[in-house]
Order: sequence, then structure tokens, then C-alpha cells
Amino acid sequence: MSTAVRVIPCLDVDAGRVVKGVNFVDLRDAGDPVELARAYGLAGADEVTFLDVTASSGDRATTYDVVGRTADEVFVPLTVGGGVRSPEDVDRLLRAGADKVGVNTAAIARPELISEIAERFGSQVLVLSVDARRCAEGTETPSGYEVTTHGGRQGTGIDAVEWARRGAELGAGEILLNSMDADGTTAGFDLDMIRDVRAVVSIPLIASGGAGTPQHFVDAALAGADAVLAASVFHFGTLSITEVKDAMRAAGIEVR
Repeated sequence: MSTAVRVIPCLDVDAGRVVKGVNFVDLRDAGDPVELARAYGLAGADEVTFLDVTASSGDRATTYDVVGRTADEVFVPLTVGGGVRSPEDVDRLLRAGADKVGVNTAAIARPELISEIAERFGSQVLVLSVDARRCAEGTETPSGYEVTTHGGRQGTGIDAVEWARRGAELGAGEILLNSMDADGTTAGFDLDMIRDVRAVVSIPLIASGGAGTPQHFVDAALAGADAVLAASVFHFGTLSITEVKDAMRAAGIEVR
């Protein structure tokens, strides 16, 4: 691994509040995004990711005012995703204070959106968010994983590993790989999925979904993740960013 592994807290935001559930269901309030983001910046987060979890399913634009207020308080890179459908949406988010923008549902519907954003703003601002799960009964893909949309509520039948590879080819600067099976379970990242995607993309890979212990972050990094992302274990104080970085250092993994 050539660069330091980044530790990224993720704020899942619904109607201006941070929420967290298991498998994106039974969401509970975890606080104010601006306050949480500020605290994470001070606690040593390398970046903060802000996902408007109901933007696609609720068919509304991301809350730009919350993004702007968060950006004013946080001095590490801020990635914002949720409801991004066009290069114009990316432009608005960058103007609001985002450093990087995540796309998911709209890119699945129209893959050329990835190229359009990368050509206009540069690959470095574009994170392709891949919400993947092991194929359910009746669905088959070559890798055994399929892409889902709408917070994991809808399967697409698209092979998740192939989609990550194609996204990188189209110009995505990073892949945010979220295991929908592991999301919120605190049972560990899906290491097989990380390895499978790592094998087909050379761009940075962010592992998400399932973190519960410091060792889980170590395992994800060793499986090939360039960054490790988590939400509930940080929001509810189960783990601190310092604990996670200390565990990775102890395992010989370079961190910032």
C-alpha cells in the first residue's frame, strides 16, 4: 500500500439530522451533522463523508445549507453524496463547500454521467458509491454480488464488481464500496467483496459497512482498502478514530 490508509466517519443525513440504522432501516437520531463533523475533524478524521440517505428515494436535492454549514466548520476534505443527478448538482455542491461528490443511483441509470462529471471537474472530485450485496435468490451475477439502489431497497441485477471496474474506466476517482449485507451490523467488513473489487480497480477503494471493532478496520485495509469508513461505531462512541488508527499502526499499516 503506497499511501496512508484514511479513516472516514460517515454522516448519514435525513431531513438535516444524522441518522443510523441497521441495513438502512429503523433509523435513529445520532445528532447534528455540523456538530458531529466538527468533532470528527478535531478527533483526527482524515475526511468526512456526508450522505443524504433519502435524497434518491425521496426524490429531492441534497440539503445545500447543511453542506455549507458543515464545510464552514470542517477543515478536512468533505465528500457529499445523495440525490446527485447531473454535473449541475456537482457544481452546486462544490460551490456549497464540498471537496468531493458521490454519485450512485443516477450513474446506474445513466453511466455516462460519470464521464461528464469527470471531464468537467476532474476525476479527483468524483466518488462512485457502490451499494452492493450478495445476490438474493433468483438473481445471479458473475461475481455473486449485485448493485442495489435506494439505500439497498432495490436490486438491479448489475454485477457489483464489474460495475466498479466500469466506473473506474469511465472516470471515477474513487470507489466507495458499501456492503449492504454488513451495513450497521458491526460484524465486520465484507472482506471477500473488498478483495474482489480491489482486483479489478487501481483507483482508491473505500470500504464501508460492518465496522464493529478496531480489528475490522485492520482487516479491511489488509484486504486492499485504501480508506475505511464507518458511521454508528463513531457516532455512538463505541470506537474513537484514535483507537482505529492505533490498531492499524500496531498492525504495520501506515496512517496519517
